[in-house]
Amino acid sequence: MLPFLAELSPYFSPLNIFRYITFRTGGATATALLFVFLFGPAMISMLRLKQGKGQPIREDGPQSHLLTKRGTPTMGGLMILAGVLVSTLLWANLTNAYVWVVLFVTVGFGAIGFYDDYLKVTKQSHKGFSGKSRLAIEALIAAAACIAIAYISTPGLANKLALPFSKELLFNLGWFFIAFAGFVIVGAGNAVNITDGLDGLAIVPVMIAAGTFGFIAYLAGNAVFANYLQIHFVPGTGELAVVCGALIGAGLGFLWFNAPPAQIFMGDTGSLALGGLLGTVAVATKHEIVLAIVGGLFVLEIVSVIIQVTSFKLTGKRVFKMAPIHHHFEQLGWKEPQVVIRFWIISVVLALVGLATLKLR
Repeated sequence: MLPFLAELSPYFSPLNIFRYITFRTGGATATALLFVFLFGPAMISMLRLKQGKGQPIREDGPQSHLLTKRGTPTMGGLMILAGVLVSTLLWANLTNAYVWVVLFVTVGFGAIGFYDDYLKVTKQSHKGFSGKSRLAIEALIAAAACIAIAYISTPGLANKLALPFSKELLFNLGWFFIAFAGFVIVGAGNAVNITDGLDGLAIVPVMIAAGTFGFIAYLAGNAVFANYLQIHFVPGTGELAVVCGALIGAGLGFLWFNAPPAQIFMGDTGSLALGGLLGTVAVATKHEIVLAIVGGLFVLEIVSVIIQVTSFKLTGKRVFKMAPIHHHFEQLGWKEPQVVIRFWIISVVLALVGLATLKLR
């Protein structure tokens, strides 16, 4: 919305600043942060009133959670999504198709997560939406987004996979690109969802990944920087830096209320949507594999669940004391803040490794 002010710069030159993605990214971050700060308390009060007993706590989870987390409302992702949407619509160039594709996935995944949270709260059970049905709808949304991205992309990049640490190597996946990219988006959404199990554990790594991919989107969308770094130039993706900036601002606002002891949980409403957003940005910028590096913590969390379930079904034995892996470390005696902060540190290290792929080619 605000970028149109740049058209008035011939009459008032300071308005030219609205042409710059860096300025609008900063504006989006500040706006989203302020929005969540202002409306967060009212939303928490409303959700607490509507939900009564709050998010149901798993009986088979850590026993301490039954005492410390019972009664805490969920669906806090609504705060984040509202901040991201308002800020993006205000600061992003709405003629950019990539922005709408990312918002489509974010809202779509958020709606799925909202319905899942709603079922959990109303039934007071940690079992919500049918897993197969949920994955099927996620796959449809992701496939539609990937088809749109392939259509928007320049002909030389559509349906192709770029590899990190390589200057020019591209693999033409053909129509398989839709399946691969869709898997990235759905996988990212569910990996963040699995990670969201402790106060502040998911949102900070999400913000770190958003900051990393906001930077990557800006570089990939700039012909000069892309040429200098020998990464693939993807026209139009620079605008996704504004969306990532909005996510960082909304995430910071949410963390204020989610910091231990949490006043509200993100819920599937937020975790699915934010993971889907990151996955879509990665697909659009042709950095799908880099997402697996930057979001390595999310990968570790979901792989730990896969390993635990597979091992128990095949051998009757568990590899970890409890899955996802953050609960394993709790069972080893780590305090919740120790697990959370150490996982944050891992996320920072992985983000640096991911950024290194831009130059090591």
